[in-house]
This record gives sequence, C-alpha cells and structure tokens, in this order.
Amino acid sequence: MNELGLLLLLGAFQIKHVLGDYVLQSRYILDHRRIWGHGGGLLHVAIHAALTLPILLVAHVSLPLLLAIMLGEAVFHYHLDWVKDGWTLRMGWTPRDKQFWWLNGVDQALHQISYLVIVWLISG
Repeated sequence: MNELGLLLLLGAFQIKHVLGDYVLQSRYILDHRRIWGHGGGLLHVAIHAALTLPILLVAHVSLPLLLAIMLGEAVFHYHLDWVKDGWTLRMGWTPRDKQFWWLNGVDQALHQISYLVIVWLISG
C-alpha cells in the first residue's frame, strides 16, 4: 500500500473512532463500561468491531490478519476504557477536575496509537 493509502487508512480509523466513541455511545454504554464483563462495555467493543471490519475489508487485509487485528483491538479498547472509567470513578473525578481531562487525553492518545499500530501491521 502506498503512502497515500496508508494515510487514508489512518484517517478512516480516526473517523471510525469518533463514531464509535462519541456518536454511537449511549448512556447504557457509558454507565456500564467500568464494570468488567458487563454488556455495556461489550456492546461498545462490538460497535467498534463493526466499524473496523469494513475498513479492513476495503484495505484487502488477509483473513488471519483481519481476525488478529479485530481481536487485538477489541481486547485493548475494552480494557483501556474499563481501566479509565474505573479509575475516574474511584478517584471521584468529574469534568471539573483537570485529572479527568488528563486521563481522558491519555486514553484517546492510546486509542490513536493503537490505530498507528494497526496501520503499521497492514503495511506489512
């Protein structure tokens, strides 16, 4: 894949992330992601997987790599959100606290880094 293709792929993952983490996020998901194994967090990851699949298909990713990426992204994304949400709750941080925003910024940066890793894997 050429450089433009890789940049477009990265852009697609960033748009996917905005859709999955903001546009398609529900109160049910937000209220339950911090509870490990709860359907809210699993639904959130399923939404991300559903949004990732067409990107990988358009990029003509082989089936074994596609499955590995989707599983890796799901496990990483799920646990990253679970840790962030649990930590925020335990600390009692709200949007009024600078620590809330620091943690959310780190969370979002780690999600974006995961997309850089995925694009690197696809560039193979």
